[in-house]
Amino acid sequence: MCRGKGGGLQNRHLPLAVGKRPRSLRTGSYSSAAKFQPSAKTQGNLQEMELDKDLCIKMNDGNKIPAVGFGTYSPDEVQKSKCKEATKVAIEVGFRHIDGAFIYGVEEEVGQAIREKIADGTVKREDIFYTGKLWSTFHRPELVRSCLEQSLKKLQFEYVDLFIIHNPMSLKPGTDPIPKDENGKVIFDVVDLCQTWEAMEACKDAGLVKSIGVSNFNMRQLEMILNKPGLKYKPVLNQVECHPYLNQSKLLAFCKSNSILLEAYCALGSQRDKNWIDQSVPVLLEDPVLGAVAKKHNRSPALVALRYQLQRGIVVLFKSFTKERIEENSQVFDFQLSEEDMKTIDGMNKNRPYVLLEQFLEHPQFPFRDK
Repeated sequence: MCRGKGGGLQNRHLPLAVGKRPRSLRTGSYSSAAKFQPSAKTQGNLQEMELDKDLCIKMNDGNKIPAVGFGTYSPDEVQKSKCKEATKVAIEVGFRHIDGAFIYGVEEEVGQAIREKIADGTVKREDIFYTGKLWSTFHRPELVRSCLEQSLKKLQFEYVDLFIIHNPMSLKPGTDPIPKDENGKVIFDVVDLCQTWEAMEACKDAGLVKSIGVSNFNMRQLEMILNKPGLKYKPVLNQVECHPYLNQSKLLAFCKSNSILLEAYCALGSQRDKNWIDQSVPVLLEDPVLGAVAKKHNRSPALVALRYQLQRGIVVLFKSFTKERIEENSQVFDFQLSEEDMKTIDGMNKNRPYVLLEQFLEHPQFPFRDK
């Protein structure tokens, strides 16, 4: 899944040789393995992370995940229609980590994009790292495999590389992904997530997934899984909202202490969707502090925001349906933030999430109450 044959992003200057322009990402010319070794200057800010030649990080189960992933969440029909081509562009540029989910409603398009790039010889299936997610209406242990198999059918894959619990808030099972009563209130379900996790483990044992993890779990919820009697596999990662306004420093330290990777979504802020985004939070990429650091390095604020996460040892996701921006984001490995830069961006933290999920506030497993 993280192999050089597919011509993926090569480990070019991380964090060395800053300022040199790499050869084309499409050539696959850079193939020497390298280790993410912080210099003495940046030692205090960088978590040690070993990357192979295709910029993959080893997880606690021995499998590897590319350090940067392409997100496929599509909030409306217009973007869903663009998802297939954008995924193909991401693969052509060199990205091999594709982040999807049952609830996104685009797994058929994403699967088709990947299969077309396999068919034209750009990649092999093992070069691609695909993440799928267990939706909340499938938390009951007897339903977990059904959700996964539906995703596999849409993707036309035999397995997914990573399967994670999308969030800890269980919803009433059924065909409606967000079931509501006659008053428009979301209908919750009560499920023992430890039993859900056992069903996730069974999917791994069945060979339908390579690795398993979670998303939007707080420390208490992670501890619940880690302390489960008879735990067979630890979560390999926890995918959460993480950006300079919400840097998740405590959760990062907790995950690191338990050999769990943290993976950042909304790393560039958000698209301001009024259905679930707090409109009062400033636009991250317009922040003058981030802009000043970007100007210093002659990079875009988006690249600096992505690089910031990498230097903290965080797997980072980005989403764009614009070819130029997808190509630009591949430059995240071409420069290095100084210790001063990292501290400056650390200082932007407001503990302010973009994601609100107000309809779920009363859920007993609502994860964002815990600090």
